[in-house]
Amino acid sequence: MSSRADSPPRLRIITHRPPDEDPDNNDDDDEEDNEASGSSSGGASKHENRGGSVRDAPPRLRWVQEWNRAFLLVCAAGLAVDPLFFYALSISGTCMCLFIDGWFALTVTALRCMTDAMHVWNMCLRFKLAQQTASKADSRGGALRYFLSKKGFFFDLFVILPIPQVVLWVVAPALIREGSTTTVMTVFLIMFLFQYLPKLYHAVLLLRRMQNFSGYVFGTIWWGIALNLIAYFVASHAAGACWYLLGIQRAAKCLRTQCQVVKGCSGRTMACGPIYYGLSEIVTDPEKLNWAKNAVARSTCIDSSDNFEYGAYKWTVPLVTNDSRLEKVLFPIFWGLMTLSTFGNLESTTEWLEVVFNIIILTSGLILVTMLIGNIKVFLHATTSKKQAMNLKMRNVEWWMRRRHLPQSFRQRVRQYERQRWAAMRGVDECEMIKNMPEGLRRDIKYHLCLDLVRQVPLFQHMDELVLENICDRVKSLIFPKGETITREGDPVQRMLFVVRGHLQSSQVLRDGVKSCCMLGPGNFSGDELLSWCLRKPFIERLPPSSSTLVTLETTEAFSLEAADVKYVTQHFRYTFMNEKVKRSARYYSPGWRTWASVAIQLAWRRYRHRLTLTSLSFIRPRRPLSRCSSLGEDRLRLYTALLTSPKPNQDDLTSSS
Repeated sequence: MSSRADSPPRLRIITHRPPDEDPDNNDDDDEEDNEASGSSSGGASKHENRGGSVRDAPPRLRWVQEWNRAFLLVCAAGLAVDPLFFYALSISGTCMCLFIDGWFALTVTALRCMTDAMHVWNMCLRFKLAQQTASKADSRGGALRYFLSKKGFFFDLFVILPIPQVVLWVVAPALIREGSTTTVMTVFLIMFLFQYLPKLYHAVLLLRRMQNFSGYVFGTIWWGIALNLIAYFVASHAAGACWYLLGIQRAAKCLRTQCQVVKGCSGRTMACGPIYYGLSEIVTDPEKLNWAKNAVARSTCIDSSDNFEYGAYKWTVPLVTNDSRLEKVLFPIFWGLMTLSTFGNLESTTEWLEVVFNIIILTSGLILVTMLIGNIKVFLHATTSKKQAMNLKMRNVEWWMRRRHLPQSFRQRVRQYERQRWAAMRGVDECEMIKNMPEGLRRDIKYHLCLDLVRQVPLFQHMDELVLENICDRVKSLIFPKGETITREGDPVQRMLFVVRGHLQSSQVLRDGVKSCCMLGPGNFSGDELLSWCLRKPFIERLPPSSSTLVTLETTEAFSLEAADVKYVTQHFRYTFMNEKVKRSARYYSPGWRTWASVAIQLAWRRYRHRLTLTSLSFIRPRRPLSRCSSLGEDRLRLYTALLTSPKPNQDDLTSSS
């Protein structure tokens, strides 16, 4: 028989399922967003998705979704890398001149190139998906639409243009050599805003596309909270880097003011060797060395922030000359977090640029904090609301059990069942959620959720798609705690039970208290008496009695078909159950047939051994065969066989109805 019955089935399909797996279509209105998400342009119909050629698509879609999630984190990393270019600028504390930290610049450039390489790979992936999602005759047209769309190839190319690298390694050193020390910071700020804002919009588009595609970005609520915190830290990092850059500009302006009153001092005096790697002296020019000895300029601009109007940038004075790169990065991030969270602890001067910067920081902080608190509140409410509902339900159950004076054993069983049901379903009742949906949508959803589980049952492996669709529409998921009696021998059979996870013990009382037991694991089923009942001619309305007692040996999850549903399926698709393969599967996995077969095999073996014994003892010539009255054990086996084979399980009904 098939080996799939022995393997544990995948439980996640019938229990609570994250909404971002195995989608077939994308609901986003933007055609390019659909292409990037890996969805088909036209969308396959339900029956096309069941074919062999189209079933290869879901793994590809899952892979594309995983890549989109990873690429979203890459975009966040890229947004965090770009502000680091500002920290490559520094002022020497000993020489009072502006320079570029070479090693830090190399590190930041390497990080930026790595994120750009991931962007290039994403562009290639979008290009391939644009060709694949279009029809074969229009594959070039799909790629052309990606190239010409507003949010397509050229927009993706713009956000990875090496503008910061060019400014850091070409423009900034040239301006420093010319002595335009204050202009360097202005160029850096313009460059940053010119590319950073579109890059931020690009990341927001990707996030919105993923939300429209799957509801959740990463499938869990806690990832939503983490993404909001990441966005808040990135915003604080960008605000702190701009604050550091404007602080350097204010310090350079202070030094320029002091340089103007010194004879022989010029803008080039305040410019060190443009790029410094720490391998030699930063300044060797005698004129610059004399400028480094100016005590007035040092006390006014470098040692203290009280002698010059630094305004909101007064805390940058010890940073611009700090040799520790880690402190130079962490303190502006802390300043950004503090400023965006408190809305107003900023000192300002009368300069318009500083006033505009403070207005932008305060407004952005108000918006970001409001969004952060609102989103986290929504996420936490979504996380705790189900637990609160569960606690309320358990309080009501406890009150009811106390009021009805239930025994402690019953109370413990009720608590165990509720806990296990919560652990498996997380408070989500799938049947209740899709009950009021349109019939076609409900059938498609249940077919999608239950098809893999139904196919793992050997009884259903040889049935066509139409029968499986009707079965999937009627199955219900069930959870049984350990030690629970599901069915008692002799009780009417209410349902067919198909084991998904866990093990059941099926037992029959034969004679003198002797029990026949067998184990039912994943892929096995019980309640096959309903098949005989439904296929019997003439049909009898009375439900058949159960031939065995079912007890759970561990926490068991299964899905069931009620008696009315089994009757509906067998009456409308009788031809399927007359298939020889279906009959053999039903007999092989039926507990009754297994018990009958084991007893019959034991009896046949004992008869064979007894005949061998009679042959070896040739001097014994009994008038009557001893095999008919030899031993008490054989009599019991013969009695059990008579009980179990008169009639054999399902044999008369399955054969006569054909």
